Amino acid sequence: MPELLQNLGLGLSTALEPINLLYCFGGVLLGTFIGIIPGIGPLTALSLLLPLTFYLDSTTAIIMMAGIYYGSAYGGSTASILLNLPGTASNAVACLDGHPMAKQGRAGVALFMSTIASFFGGCVSILVMVAFSSVIARLALQFGSPEYFGLMVLGLVSASTIGQGAPVKGIATVMLGILLGLVGMDLYSGAQRYTFGSVELLEGLSMVALAMGLFGVSELLSSIGTKSRDAKLKVTLRSMIPTREDVRRSWMPMVRGSGIGALLGVLPGAGPTVASFMSYAVEKKVAAEPERFGNGAIEGLVGPETTNNAAEQSAFIPTLTLGIPGSATMALILGVLMINGIQPGPAMMSTHPGMFWGLVMSFWIGNVLLLILNIPLIGIWVRVLSIPYHILYPAIIMFICMGAYSVHYSIFEVFTVLGFGILGYVLRLLHFSSAPLILGFILGPLLEDHFRRSLILSRGDLSVFVERPISLGFLLITLAILLVTAVLTYRNARRRRALAELT
Repeated sequence: MPELLQNLGLGLSTALEPINLLYCFGGVLLGTFIGIIPGIGPLTALSLLLPLTFYLDSTTAIIMMAGIYYGSAYGGSTASILLNLPGTASNAVACLDGHPMAKQGRAGVALFMSTIASFFGGCVSILVMVAFSSVIARLALQFGSPEYFGLMVLGLVSASTIGQGAPVKGIATVMLGILLGLVGMDLYSGAQRYTFGSVELLEGLSMVALAMGLFGVSELLSSIGTKSRDAKLKVTLRSMIPTREDVRRSWMPMVRGSGIGALLGVLPGAGPTVASFMSYAVEKKVAAEPERFGNGAIEGLVGPETTNNAAEQSAFIPTLTLGIPGSATMALILGVLMINGIQPGPAMMSTHPGMFWGLVMSFWIGNVLLLILNIPLIGIWVRVLSIPYHILYPAIIMFICMGAYSVHYSIFEVFTVLGFGILGYVLRLLHFSSAPLILGFILGPLLEDHFRRSLILSRGDLSVFVERPISLGFLLITLAILLVTAVLTYRNARRRRALAELT
């Protein structure tokens, strides 16, 4: 306990440094703005801001990017409630009961309670992180290269099979990401791989270009022709005051939602979207009047919103303590750390305690700032929703090109961004998720490095991966996930064929 208090004190002093406080404020404010604009999302925002992190201290950069990430969870519910148009995928559940509340004249209550629910879920998730991060890190100190190899295989497979979309497509996208990550010069032999004689590719493909193109440009391409909508609802501070019945119906869904979010946020491939839908299903199942759901039940709003923000923040646990990102957004944050020469993992808490605990304590500060900001600024966010897309998107593409060029001051980076933008758009048309690709791109080289290092230490004996209990356990879990996925895919295919024959 004294050591924990000492670490929390170190983290608080780091988070309260003026520069870190400023960028935390800017991150959560920008994250809220990004969250309320449908079709943009935190992934696009983080991709655009990657070049900025090169000019910031690594602790300041990660605090800012984390603020954008969990800040978008707060803002995403605004468009869902007012326009029935979710700002992010994880806020889609808020449309089911939040928008009916708005149509009933209770938009203020819905917005206020969703903000309180997000704050509550974030606080619970931070407590989970403080309590269990040290335990996970101590266990992970026993890891060697074989264990890291098994863990990364598990992370890649689970992220591609548990997430949205067909599992086979997810695995194929991961493999493509791994191949793209291998472009460049081999560190062990110096041989060129997939460079096709290009000098620009000797150092490999830029993660910044890949992220900005795959998620930024492709998002804009897919949104061409989308018409913006005007928010015509007026929200006043007086209209935000909930009734005693609203509070009574909300506190247990918030407790359940925070538990679901904290648990599922840690799992690779699950994330806030899956957690939010699961929370809604749980609340409807335990409700005394399930017919109220879909017609403005406040439990159907606060439960998923609590879960959403809890999952957003608990996702940092495996990313920081194990170095395994559970989503594309976490992979970007992992990439920022690696660009700054910091390797997330079990040693991070001992080698970079100021950064780790400073980030954890910045979550508290960020959540308080979001609570203070969101309630009085709801009226401004409503007006922001009316910005026409034909004004917003050209400005975004301009910043994308400027950001790409500023990385190495090379026009090649700009064309790389455009190329990955077209690739991302094609993947969308073919119903492939782009998220596993960046996971493969980030973890692929690390996977290869630990595989080859393990074989060097064992003198080429592949049995090193099954002789060590932890490594064997990860590989068996991976095999079980693949088998279960194959069985479920086969059953679904048979069910679809049977339905097709009946019709």
